[in-house]
Amino acid sequence: MFLGLPGALQSFISTLLWTNIALYPPESPVTFQLRHQHAVVNNSRVVFSDYAQSDSFSGEETEFMIQAQTSWIPRPESHAAFMAAREDSRRGTAPALDWKDWEVAAPDVSKRSTLHQLAAMSFNAYAPNNSTAADWYDLSDEWRSDPHGWGPDDDALRGHIFVSSDNTTVIISVKGTSAGWLVGGGGPTVAKDKRNDNLLFSCCCARVGPTWSTVCGCYDRGYRCDTDCVEDAMKDEGLFYPIGLNLYNNVSYMYPHANIWLTGHSLGGGLAALVGATFGAPVVAFEAPAERLASRRLHLPHPPTSRHITHVYNTADPIPMGTCTGVASTCALGGFALETRCHNGQVILYDTVQKLGWSVNIRNHGIKLILDRLFTEGADWKDEFNGEAGDEKVEGGLFSALDWGWGRKKREDPDEPEKKLMREVPLPLPADDVEGTEGVCSDCFNWEFGNFKNRSSTADNRCH
Repeated sequence: MFLGLPGALQSFISTLLWTNIALYPPESPVTFQLRHQHAVVNNSRVVFSDYAQSDSFSGEETEFMIQAQTSWIPRPESHAAFMAAREDSRRGTAPALDWKDWEVAAPDVSKRSTLHQLAAMSFNAYAPNNSTAADWYDLSDEWRSDPHGWGPDDDALRGHIFVSSDNTTVIISVKGTSAGWLVGGGGPTVAKDKRNDNLLFSCCCARVGPTWSTVCGCYDRGYRCDTDCVEDAMKDEGLFYPIGLNLYNNVSYMYPHANIWLTGHSLGGGLAALVGATFGAPVVAFEAPAERLASRRLHLPHPPTSRHITHVYNTADPIPMGTCTGVASTCALGGFALETRCHNGQVILYDTVQKLGWSVNIRNHGIKLILDRLFTEGADWKDEFNGEAGDEKVEGGLFSALDWGWGRKKREDPDEPEKKLMREVPLPLPADDVEGTEGVCSDCFNWEFGNFKNRSSTADNRCH
């Protein structure tokens, strides 16, 4: 099946996205199956292909099981109101939104198995095709499809769509950067991946040094950057963020009564977080560059809490930590300007430097490495690293339903030392608390941003 919706129909669908549909989590894990691939043709048209499932598939080979939980996500009364607030912000008017808490089923990120399954989905998005078992993570080589947008010369946004057995929940996975030296093994999307990375996660159009060719003409001598110019550059319909919005609208059309989650690794995680912020959808992103600056440049209204967006990363990865910067950094040597350090939402931080003795290195960015060494049963990361499970709650956000003290048994022998119950994963904390100083995180502190009228008349604010 191939689907490409006209823009007018997509706009109409977006006004119906937040209807009063009851979305309650099941009492048992949700079972997902791979249903579709998504890709892009003609620079911005989103298309899909179905997977033809063989009768010989076994459940273990083809299914992902993810624990869900009830969460409360702040959203305006309609998506149309959200988009109107974006336009008000662009015009310099303070957006006025009446945020309401919507009850939604979201992935339970307190479970190691949840992170493992979502990370596996994110890993599979890098596979150049689905015909070879070695290209997939714990899936059968009997998966077959007639992929569209995944050919050797197709170079745009791509990924997979997983759907629960009862069609009530859909997971969109988004492929990250396919730079061979970085993680994804190279491929036809490298150039556009780099373009999106350098526009979304740099301070000013990837102006790292005087010899760099920037992705837009907004630099204005010294450390000055024209704000309006960067924001205009990010409106290009061929960029991955607007394509991601079209993708979400298309999936909403295909599954109008389903709850949609997003996941991805690296650039894919950053894009998932931006789309999730736009639609108020649950997100789990792995090792993603920090997207807060991009969300502000896109004028995304900021809700009272954004804990429906969960960033998972480790301290030995310099990209989400915001330390892969400077002309001599590994990122810069590869042509990437990944300079931001402040994420939206909440962070699950694996301190692999202190707990496992890892050194800070770009090799610790890969999704398969964290799958195998952090999320797998018997992996290097031990439960005792996560701290004791008590009665901690993160008030008012995605994890307010958690109560860590449940299920403890009374000791039969009072002389026997009490066995401590450990968390399965590190406790999620607000991103500002993890990444900021006294709860405040700042990006690009050495840059001056404004509307510089003396900017060179030859400057071109388009993306290159």
